[in-house]
Amino acid sequence: MSKIRVATGAILRDFKHQILFNWILRFKSQPLAVSNKKAIVFAPHQDDETFGCGGTIALKHSQGVPVKVVFLTDGHLGRPEWVKPEEIIQLRQQEATNALSNLGIEPSAIRFVGEIDGSLSQLENVPRQKLIAKLIEILQSFKPEEIYVPHNKDGHPDHEATYELVRSAIEQARIEAELLQYPIWAFWRKPSDSTLKKQDIANAYKVFIGSVRQQKKQAIENYKSQIRGLPGVLIDSCTCEYEIFFKS
Repeated sequence: MSKIRVATGAILRDFKHQILFNWILRFKSQPLAVSNKKAIVFAPHQDDETFGCGGTIALKHSQGVPVKVVFLTDGHLGRPEWVKPEEIIQLRQQEATNALSNLGIEPSAIRFVGEIDGSLSQLENVPRQKLIAKLIEILQSFKPEEIYVPHNKDGHPDHEATYELVRSAIEQARIEAELLQYPIWAFWRKPSDSTLKKQDIANAYKVFIGSVRQQKKQAIENYKSQIRGLPGVLIDSCTCEYEIFFKS
């Protein structure tokens, strides 16, 4: 009986997710064209960049726009049984390199900062400031005009901490760039009592990625150590013809 209840709960959760996602996509988000602005994508883990804005990355590359991708953690958590503990970090980096290659990004445009997976929201003041200093150096050297980060209410500690860390780095570096937030777990984690407020939804935008949708799917397939454990409804929403962003 408990297994039936769990399965029923998962089905209801996924159904509510689809309602929320499609409601925002179809009725509450404004169309947004991919710009020719130089962009940097910050991702807490190897795969967030592709799930969240892989299509936008590919479209920018097709237009000859420089894009840099920065991973904050080593991504060692969520290791499948078939991967040895001492091999997971290198594997995640290789998966990311392969995925981004599908999207047109060269290894020279990828940066692995290497913080411990799961630690970003728990950093004490000194290591936190050291990490922010690294992000400032990255921002000042690349000088982006657009910055992509996970949504500040994404429902995952590392994701929300990445937003806060990058936001602090932007302010301290006095970088003037447009900030766009990409959701990963925001819809799926809390579909019935979402922390997204009216002002958040009012700033929702959708980018049509139909021409590079297959590229994004191929990029996602490179994350073999991760996709088996992800909900199908999450993968479906991340591989549709649109990507959703929220402007700050």
